[in-house]
Amino acid sequence: MDVKRFRVVKKEIRVLGIDDGVFVPQKKGKATIVGVVYRGGLWLDGVMSTQIEVDGLDATEKIASMILDSPHYPQLRVIMLNGLTFAGFNVVDIKKLYEKTDLPIIAISREKPDLNEIKKALENLPNKDKRWNAMKNAGEIFKVDMGKSGGKIYAQMAGIAQKDALKIIKVTSTRSYIPEALRVAHIIASGLTSLRESSKH
Repeated sequence: MDVKRFRVVKKEIRVLGIDDGVFVPQKKGKATIVGVVYRGGLWLDGVMSTQIEVDGLDATEKIASMILDSPHYPQLRVIMLNGLTFAGFNVVDIKKLYEKTDLPIIAISREKPDLNEIKKALENLPNKDKRWNAMKNAGEIFKVDMGKSGGKIYAQMAGIAQKDALKIIKVTSTRSYIPEALRVAHIIASGLTSLRESSKH
């Protein structure tokens, strides 16, 4: 697979951070996905969202459409995901997402994914082989030491060299050891879904 090259990683590189909101596990329904456009780790440039099925198979397609339909798409340089699974076990195939958007993908986890546990959990779901293949497509898991903060995260990537991914992670992690676009996507997605739930009562 070809990779995008970054001769220089600018401080204001436009990245899209993607996370999901609160949802009821193992219950049919939709979950909200939020994408946050950030200039490096400096400031917020835009927000986008979509809905995916809880434990469904539509995350890759829906996220790709959300990005391609956004007016921010031409300025984006990298997509960052909070892990590979959204809304339960709706797995994003990062190789396919790269092919569809032509943007490098970096999937970040706070804890090292336990692939054996994930494989066991997938046994209880339909299309388990398709989900597991999407997990395997993400390739090797790299540990990223975040320097002075003493923190560490784990990353998998598609369409980008490891050294460039590490540079982008470090440039965009300005307020914690999580890239700012992902940190803010998490806050917005959680807030939106909490508001929606409280408005029902």
